[in-house]
Amino acid sequence: MAGLQGSGKTTATAKLARYLRLEHGSSVALAACDVYRPAAVEQLIKVGAQAGAAVYEQGTDRDPVKIAAWARDRAVSEGKDVLIIDTSGRLHVDEVLMTELAQIKKAVKPHDVLLVVDAMTGQDAVAVAEQFATVVQFDGVIITKLDGDARGGAALSVKAVTGKPILFASTGEKLDQFERFHPDRMAQRILGMGDVMTLIEKAEATYGEEQTAELERKIRKQEFGLDDFLEQLAQIRRLGPLQSLLSMIPGVGKELRGTKIDERDFDRIQAIILSMTPDERRHPELIKGSRRLRIARGSGTNVQAVKALIKQFEQMRKVMRQFTQGKMPDLGALMRGGR
Repeated sequence: MAGLQGSGKTTATAKLARYLRLEHGSSVALAACDVYRPAAVEQLIKVGAQAGAAVYEQGTDRDPVKIAAWARDRAVSEGKDVLIIDTSGRLHVDEVLMTELAQIKKAVKPHDVLLVVDAMTGQDAVAVAEQFATVVQFDGVIITKLDGDARGGAALSVKAVTGKPILFASTGEKLDQFERFHPDRMAQRILGMGDVMTLIEKAEATYGEEQTAELERKIRKQEFGLDDFLEQLAQIRRLGPLQSLLSMIPGVGKELRGTKIDERDFDRIQAIILSMTPDERRHPELIKGSRRLRIARGSGTNVQAVKALIKQFEQMRKVMRQFTQGKMPDLGALMRGGR
């Protein structure tokens, strides 16, 4: 793993390790060869543990080339499938950095050299990639901080300038916000056309077949209650930030670009539902008068918020019933009623 300091290289190393472990069942080890940046080794140990990868380190007072060679031999002896070497970054491209990378590459003979670039730096990311390409041959790119559609242009430019494929994209701070990069999907996001395939893949990874079948049964039998609604909200949150999910829906991302969505609304909804009794969650039509006041106090909200949630939930159930009956719901009336 190569890249400038501040590009998110160490975190990307852990994200790649997690991806390989979960998606391919690989046994992964990380080599801590960034011996110059303060706390870099400690950071790799921390994120490596979170990713479920072994971390090989020898502190900061040894030659990173020797650490890399030692880590490779240890990975082989311990039967690891993959060794990812986190190399040192610099504030800018310099001769010392390039020489060290070349020495590590010669010492360990890696199958792949991946360059990590920061999408937030815009066209500077393209310049950095071009400089690395002329001095240290790399095989592919991981682009980080790609959590905004406007930054996708830099990603496409990196590919055009260097001719090297962008293999992965880091779309947030959490370790699971890491995915294979699909240029056609990124182009669709930039053009406001959404990214349905990525949304579907996220949903398939989150929802199990049994969960989906049970949810369908409850909807058809009109047994879908507020407990089920709460579980669906939790599932949505597992898919990722709501803002990024909306950008994947065709026709929505462009309209909402720049709009800030307060995800604390999820917490308020959860607090309201959890303040209800099990019977009230199954039969929200019971919630009137003093029940509303009790729930509002218990959730730290107000009666109006409780009334609004129940009204929106009933409208959602009405739409579900219409779908199961083969009818097209009146979405216009639904949206007017939810305001």
